Amino acid sequence: MFNRRMMMKGAFAALGASVLPAAPALAAIPAPVRPPRLRPGDTVGLIEPAGFTDDRFDLDTVMAAIRAMGLVPKPAAHLAGRYGYLAASDEDRAADVNAMYADPQVRAVFAVRGGWGCARILPRLDFDMIRRHPKLLIGFSDITALHLAFAAKAGFTTIHGPNAASSWGAFSWQAFRALAFDAAMPTFSNPTEKEDRLVPRIGSIRTFTPGQATGRLIGGNLTVLSALVGTPYLPDFTGAILFIEDVDEAEYRIDRMLTQLSLAGILGKVAGVVFGQCASCRSTSPSYGGFTLSQVLDQHLTPLGVPAWQGAQFGHVADQFSLPVGVRAEIDSGTGTIRLLEPAVA
Repeated sequence: MFNRRMMMKGAFAALGASVLPAAPALAAIPAPVRPPRLRPGDTVGLIEPAGFTDDRFDLDTVMAAIRAMGLVPKPAAHLAGRYGYLAASDEDRAADVNAMYADPQVRAVFAVRGGWGCARILPRLDFDMIRRHPKLLIGFSDITALHLAFAAKAGFTTIHGPNAASSWGAFSWQAFRALAFDAAMPTFSNPTEKEDRLVPRIGSIRTFTPGQATGRLIGGNLTVLSALVGTPYLPDFTGAILFIEDVDEAEYRIDRMLTQLSLAGILGKVAGVVFGQCASCRSTSPSYGGFTLSQVLDQHLTPLGVPAWQGAQFGHVADQFSLPVGVRAEIDSGTGTIRLLEPAVA
């Protein structure tokens, strides 16, 4: 995530002079409203609230993937645009999100890709209007900023799942369809050895603290989540099941971000933690002799005394779960399972 990390670093420097000595209170997350389920023939919006995709052939592939789901894609006005490393200006990207939620024909909204930029548009989103028109938002990575802001400000379920431009293999599609079309309450677990013939094996889970816990699923990309600490766009994590993932982050940066969540009081509030995949999260320095990722996670998660494990199949991988943000779930860190206790859609 070169672009995202580098641009965030610059943004933090620019904002440093205006940092307040005390962070604002986190927004409490009540039981979310359930958006309507998707049905074949529904129109869905395609937005790029962060990075750009200026290759029309890639966008043609995205359109074909949405149609293969039985849905009708509706591109946002600035979908094929480019503004530096962003898809459009902050005003235009925010306008695209607002327009999709105001459009009565649009039943759900897919983010085409992540990158960096969603946090920049949060002050320009019309959350009063968005709250009145609950629709599924689907995406991951930088889209985490929207998931968390919607949980704090809009109060309805969203889905942390593949972006529209993701590969959408059978595993990812089936997990998404169960949530968004069937209103199912599945139990998510990593593929068995038999299922590994169809889904690449991603490694065994590592349990830090065994046990079961129940709470609302809240989380997403760790880098994006930690960047929202101290803003009004982060929901309350009291009693939540925190799920996090990342990509291209060295062990010490994962350590730094988890330390930030701890110092901000977030880790101490959760009922359980699920760490998904952290693709390419290893220092590339030949002289590195520090902690492994699992050791870093063990240092931060085990002292919490709540069920916690590493290795769940979500994140920057080809095949991943779709996790509904805000929905109550029960986790078992010994077996590495996430069981939904209520549907994500109505």
